Amino acid sequence: MMEADARLKALFAEDEPPARDPAFSTAVMAEVARRRFVADMGLLAIVAAAGGFVLWAAWPTLSPLLTTTSAGLVPVMACLTLAVTAVAVLDGRLIPGGLRNHD
Repeated sequence: MMEADARLKALFAEDEPPARDPAFSTAVMAEVARRRFVADMGLLAIVAAAGGFVLWAAWPTLSPLLTTTSAGLVPVMACLTLAVTAVAVLDGRLIPGGLRNHD
């Protein structure tokens, strides 16, 4: 009798789904990632629209301020732009060892 039970158990075990189904796990993780992406894009769209609205509303106040300060800020902004461009192009190569590990 015990041998028959063992054979039946082995026979039924062949039809059981695997304990972990990699395809199912991958599909679930992909769906979770897609939902997070859509939620993040929705949040970023709302923040961008709100920022645009704030700038649009504040433009009448900011326009004269920017006009008066822009003449003095042009040299500073040119130097900052040059510095940022140099760092981006050189990628930290002036620093011994560099900022990244260049293998």
